[in-house]
Amino acid sequence: MKDDSFPKPTALVWLWLSMIVVAADQLTKWFIVNQFELYEVLPLGSMLELTRLHNTGAAFSLLAQAGGWQRWFFVGLAGTISVAIIWWLYTLPARGNPWLSIGLAMILGGAIGNGIDRLTQGHVVDFLHFHWQGWYYPAFNVADIAITSGAIMLVIDALMHTRRTKVPPG
Repeated sequence: MKDDSFPKPTALVWLWLSMIVVAADQLTKWFIVNQFELYEVLPLGSMLELTRLHNTGAAFSLLAQAGGWQRWFFVGLAGTISVAIIWWLYTLPARGNPWLSIGLAMILGGAIGNGIDRLTQGHVVDFLHFHWQGWYYPAFNVADIAITSGAIMLVIDALMHTRRTKVPPG
């Protein structure tokens, strides 16, 4: 006889990955803030430099000059996205959706990491700055890497799911 008294494990088991992302993000930002002055640059080769920057906007400094309201908008957005992702992970079984679960956990960790910055400092600390032949890519941080990697994993999962569920012709 099957015992249904225990709840089935959910994809919340991946929250450890979110916590690692938050810890790595906050640790690297702490290091940069304590070792670099604002706008200080340390070249790490011909295409990468560490540069302490503060971003009050979103990706690519979108809304950075909006007058301050964007801080609370982005804090609220990060909180809403975090709650939605936690709920989504809760509804997924612990096994069977690794790409989706890992992607969501990485996005969650990144959202929390950047959300902590916005809440406590009013800006996000960015420091990885790539450039090539006079072209400079916007600076980013560990949370941004996690969010981007997680989003790529969600797209891959969606493509794999579409491929698995596609009905063959005929």
